[in-house]
Amino acid sequence: MSETRDAAASRVDNQVYMVFPNDLNANDTVFGGMIMAQMDRICAVVADRHAGGVCVTASVDAVHFMAPAVRGDVLVFHACVNRAWTTSMEVGCKVDAERVGGGANRHILSAYLTFVCLDEAGKPRPVPALEVSDPIGERRYREAQMRRDLRLQHARQLRNLREETSA
Repeated sequence: MSETRDAAASRVDNQVYMVFPNDLNANDTVFGGMIMAQMDRICAVVADRHAGGVCVTASVDAVHFMAPAVRGDVLVFHACVNRAWTTSMEVGCKVDAERVGGGANRHILSAYLTFVCLDEAGKPRPVPALEVSDPIGERRYREAQMRRDLRLQHARQLRNLREETSA
């Protein structure tokens, strides 16, 4: 596919989610699984926009919880395509927490999700290449390839180990 799209065309910035008591775990902090579910939905929107069609989550890499969110926080999601390959793309997500009524924003989560675009038959289909237009985008683009290379290397190592142990 020769088409390219700029990351800004599909980006989601400042998508907010207000924390309520039912979002809290036994430690009275926000349940991480709820944050991850919201993150997956927002990143799916980014992937669908970039691909111009339905995308599905293929993997989630490097979910890092930096700090807890608590009762009274508002979660602020930021998501952007970091790189697109043939039929897949990496979407990066950053989540901040801000206190209602003021206070400094806190970076609470970063993650990288891989999505695959599907055609009407449910088979992978090509996605547009990503146009990178600034130094931050270029860094994210290069880092995404490093993460992909590591994922593929890890998959090969696991496959080899399983073949060795099953023989």
